[in-house]
Amino acid sequence: MRTSKKIVADYTSGNIPKQLILFALPFMASNAMQVLYSLVDMLIVGRFVGSYGLSAVSIASQIFTFATMLSMGFSTGGQVYIAQLIGAGKKEHISPTIGTMVSVLTILGISISALILLFKNAILGLLNAPVESFAMARNYLIVCAAGLIFTFGYNMVSAVFRGMGDSRHPFLFIMLASVINLLLDLIFTGLFRWGVTGAALATIIGQAVSFFCSVLFLYKNRADFCLDFEPSNFKIRPKILVPLTKLAVPFAISSCAINISMLFVNSMINSLGVYASAVFGVGCKLDDIVNKISQGIMLALSPFVGQNIAAGKTERVKKGVLWSWLYCAVFYVVFTALYIAYSRQMFGLFTDDINVIEQAPVFVSAIIWGFPAMAFMRGSAGMVQGIGNAKMSMILGILDGFLFRILLSYLFGIVMDMQLYGFVLGYGLACYANTIPSTVYFLSGIWKKRKSLVENI
Repeated sequence: MRTSKKIVADYTSGNIPKQLILFALPFMASNAMQVLYSLVDMLIVGRFVGSYGLSAVSIASQIFTFATMLSMGFSTGGQVYIAQLIGAGKKEHISPTIGTMVSVLTILGISISALILLFKNAILGLLNAPVESFAMARNYLIVCAAGLIFTFGYNMVSAVFRGMGDSRHPFLFIMLASVINLLLDLIFTGLFRWGVTGAALATIIGQAVSFFCSVLFLYKNRADFCLDFEPSNFKIRPKILVPLTKLAVPFAISSCAINISMLFVNSMINSLGVYASAVFGVGCKLDDIVNKISQGIMLALSPFVGQNIAAGKTERVKKGVLWSWLYCAVFYVVFTALYIAYSRQMFGLFTDDINVIEQAPVFVSAIIWGFPAMAFMRGSAGMVQGIGNAKMSMILGILDGFLFRILLSYLFGIVMDMQLYGFVLGYGLACYANTIPSTVYFLSGIWKKRKSLVENI
C-alpha cells in the first residue's frame, strides 16, 4: 500500500529536539483542549448550579475518568505496537492490528457502560458522595456511562494516529469536540437550566461528533494509513490479540491503579464535606492544565521511542528522553509560579463561594511538592512505555496508585490529622514512586538490551 509522508511520520532520523517539540505541540494543544473540555463543565456548573454541582461533577468525573483510563490503557498497547511496526518497516500488519483493537475495545466499552449503569448507586456510596450532591452526581454518571462507547472509540482512533506519528489530526478532532461541548454547555446548563445533566450531555455529544469525524477521516485516507475497512479485518485475530493483550492489560492496570487510588483519596476528602469536595474537584481540574500539557511530551516521546527502538537506534531514544525532561521542567516551573501567585483567582473562575476560594492556597501549597517528580516522570515513563516494557509500567502504576497515593494520603490526612492539606500532599507526593524507579531504569541503560516487540513477526 502507498504511504503518505504527510500523514505517517518516520522519526528514526533527523533533528531530535525539533522533531520532538513539533510532534508534541499538537498533542499538548489536544490535551489543553481536553482540559478545557473538562474545565468548561466545572466553570459553567459552578456558575449556574453552585458548589453542590461542583461536588457532583468532581465525584462522577472520577468514575468516568477511571473508565477512560481503562480505554486509554488498551489503546496505548495498540499505539506502541503500531509505532514499532512502522519503525521495523512492517506496515502490512497495521490493518489487522487496528481491526483487532476496534473489536476488543467495542466489547470492553459496552461491558463497562453496563456495569456502571447497573451499580451506579453502590459506586457513589463507596465514594462517600455527600447527600447534597448525590442525586446530581448520579445523573451525570448515567449520561456519561451511556455514551462511554464514544469515549472508547475516540481514544482508540487517537492511539492509531499517535502510533503513526500523526499528532495534528487528534488536535483538530478534540478541538471540534471542545467547541461543541462549550456551546452545548451554555445552552443545556445555562439557558435550559438542565444542571449537571446538561453538562454531561454536552460532553458526550461533543465526543460522539469528534469520534465519527475521526473515523470518517480515517476511512477517506485509508490508503495513506495502510488501512482496509473490509469486515473481515475486524475479526479478532489471536496472533495479534496475544501480543496486544500482553501490552494492553499491564498498561490498563497501570492507568486504572492510579485512577482507583484517586477515587479512594476523593472518598476520604468527601468525608470532610461538600466544600472540601468542591476544592479538590476544582484543584484537580487546574492541576490537569500543566499535567495534561506536559503529558503531550510523553505522548510524542512514546511513539518516537517505539520507532527508534524497533530500528535499533538507542542513542536517539536516550537523547529524546533528555530533551523531554528539559521541556517538561520549563512547563512546571512557569506553572508553579503562576499557581502560587494566583491560586485564589484561578479557583474564583469556577465559583464565587468564599468557602471554596479561601481553601485554594491549601490545595496549591500541598500539590506543588509533587511537580518536580512529574517533570521527570513524563520522559522516563514515556521511554518505558515506548520500548514496550508493559510489566514495568504496571508495577510503577501500582506503586504510585494502590500503595503510595492511598497510603500517604491516609497517613498525612487521617493519622497525622492534616485533613485537606494532608490528603492533597499525599496525593501529590505519590508520583515519586513512579519517577524514581523509572529514572534509575533509564539511567542504568538496561533497557537497551530489550528486543523489539515486532522483531519476530
